Amino acid sequence: MILLASVLLALLMGFAVQRGGTCLVAALEEAVNRRRWDRFRALLETSLWVLGGFVLLRAFDRLPMVPMGIPLHWHAALGGALLGIGAFINGGCAFGVLARIGSGQWAWLATPPGFLAGFVLADRSFGAVSAMPVAIPDWLQQVPIGLVPMIIAALLARLGWLAWNRRNGADAASLWSPHHATIVLGLAFLVLFVCVGAWAYTDILAELASGRFMELGLRGLLLPALFAGALLGGWTAGLWEHRWPNPLALARCFTGGALMGLGASLVPGGNDSLILFGMPLLWPNAWLAFACMCVVVMVALRLARLGKRV
Repeated sequence: MILLASVLLALLMGFAVQRGGTCLVAALEEAVNRRRWDRFRALLETSLWVLGGFVLLRAFDRLPMVPMGIPLHWHAALGGALLGIGAFINGGCAFGVLARIGSGQWAWLATPPGFLAGFVLADRSFGAVSAMPVAIPDWLQQVPIGLVPMIIAALLARLGWLAWNRRNGADAASLWSPHHATIVLGLAFLVLFVCVGAWAYTDILAELASGRFMELGLRGLLLPALFAGALLGGWTAGLWEHRWPNPLALARCFTGGALMGLGASLVPGGNDSLILFGMPLLWPNAWLAFACMCVVVMVALRLARLGKRV
């Protein structure tokens, strides 16, 4: 039963990412070129949903043990910068890769092998990141029980606001607007977290690269399910472009993936892991890496925009 539920949840996550066009690079490109922050706010909202879910799970004694994180280190800033450079070269972050593959843009199939190569390079150059101690963070243990009704009320109010906007045409025309997609993404992640523990697909790739595939267990089945969900999302929406790659596109995606894998090893964690896990758990390294990634991507986008004007 848990196996079937976990696979279906991974399918739903991939479906939501593809249908919502979830991608940090796309979100920042929208901010730079159109002065719109909707997609970026939706990504941050995902972390808030997961944060609220962690508090509720803790209050009802359903929160599994979680990694405690590592002390703040400059590696996180460098790793975040490499994540940003890699995502810009690749043309999409970890979420964006799912969305593009789900749309039939096959060049991005080269990005996951690039991730693996980046993780292997980091393991040989810097050594594997030591396993983080597992426990329930102190701040979660000390959350007052009186916050639970407030969190539930805030979540219900947000759902009501989004439903009202959709009914009155104030939101995106599609059911899967960025905010709707990230809500589904966050909630599916929370339930999946209860079922199988901490999980993000870049973390799975990191474990594969370090030869720990025997430790994956059920989580190993979620990676193909996630990509299958993205493909299902693209197919049902009629978005398959069947854009066959050329050698330059394959090289760009592989190189971008390798830089993202190298950066994720230094943080540690890819941008999917940062948004869904590290940032909601208030890890300083996650917030520093995410900020550096955003700054680098925005600078690169502005430079690219200036280059087109010359």
